[in-house]
Amino acid sequence: MGYVPQHALDNLKKYSYKGVDKSLVSRYVLQPFWAWFVTLWPTSVAPNTITLTGLSLVLANFATLLYYDPKYLTEKDGAEGPPNWIYFTWAAGLFLYQTLDAIDGKQARRTGMAGPLGEMFDHGCDALNTTLEVVLACRALNLGRSWWTVASQVATLANFYLTTWEEYHTGQLFLGVFSGPVEGILSVVLLYTITGFTGPQFWDTEFLALTRLDRYPIVLQYIPRLGLNDAFMVFGGFGMAFNIFTSCINVWTARTASGKGPLSPLLFLLPFPVSVALEVAWLSAPAFDDSRILHSALFVPFLCAWGLQFAHQVSRIILAHVTRQPFPWWDAMWVWSIVGAVDANLPRLIGYPPLIQSTLPRTALFVYVTLAVTFVSYARFCYLVINDITEYLGIACFTVRKKDRSGEWVGAAEVNGGKNQ
Repeated sequence: MGYVPQHALDNLKKYSYKGVDKSLVSRYVLQPFWAWFVTLWPTSVAPNTITLTGLSLVLANFATLLYYDPKYLTEKDGAEGPPNWIYFTWAAGLFLYQTLDAIDGKQARRTGMAGPLGEMFDHGCDALNTTLEVVLACRALNLGRSWWTVASQVATLANFYLTTWEEYHTGQLFLGVFSGPVEGILSVVLLYTITGFTGPQFWDTEFLALTRLDRYPIVLQYIPRLGLNDAFMVFGGFGMAFNIFTSCINVWTARTASGKGPLSPLLFLLPFPVSVALEVAWLSAPAFDDSRILHSALFVPFLCAWGLQFAHQVSRIILAHVTRQPFPWWDAMWVWSIVGAVDANLPRLIGYPPLIQSTLPRTALFVYVTLAVTFVSYARFCYLVINDITEYLGIACFTVRKKDRSGEWVGAAEVNGGKNQ
């Protein structure tokens, strides 16, 4: 049995990608580079192969963190971080990821492979990259296992969720003058590069002291003394607020123009804060002191499990978008977070110790089982959706279609033309 019902599969032939990119950096700097870079790839390479290659680079960056800083996952206090040259590889890997993520659509148009499968595949890889980059960036900022890292996770996932929510309700992907896929990634690339020269301890330097603004009493009166890493998080918070406002305006405008109610889409924002509340409740439970998840070696596996749950959540929204299905309110993968949060908060709720997470080893077992279950669940989702779409459209995920002598694409149906006859 497939993952997508037949009536929803029939809507695939009505799908067409629409996107708006208002970034000046993208228009005048990156787009010309991307237009040239895609010509280096032969048309025998499928666009999804390019997308997967980009994600593999990010996974390789994450692997270097685990290899060169293993104590981050095995000891409470962790280590001082990987050698400085590693941060240069992170910068290169992330920049190449951005480049490959940008040209996969161009390659799809070159090879006649543009369609809903590429949309799903691209967003799925982006969702996975989001959490991985949070872990890497917070390590480069020397934030470690802290609430600042949790805040970074929430802010980054919120931006991604808003973009997906906006695309569902407007029918197009909108990237503003400052967006995560363009300026956001370039900012992190710059962050990695600076860390490569200075080391992560540099980011603990006070912003006011570095800029020498602490010489002015009026500045000290209104601006708190924050480290550069904390200031970077505050800057990201302002960026998130701007994106929230922009997304809401875009949805309001699109719904009003189509004669639909502009307020009802706001209800579909609720699943994200609910899911975040579950994770934060789990982390902040009274049983989880400094020896437990937040400040322990379980923190990274916890974030990865959270990221996989989020990837499943937003991937279902994109699937609903390309197949014109109702917005998915509930995600079954939240069950593990509900159990974890309720169990950890039993001392607060009824005055009894946790039933499952009563000791650190049992907590570790539950976190790693949660990670394994969410990984298998998301992998199953990806497999079934890819299988449903490729079978219905008569295409392959990693194989390029061919042209006949007349120049027409053969071996698969056009997205707007239905199945092969």
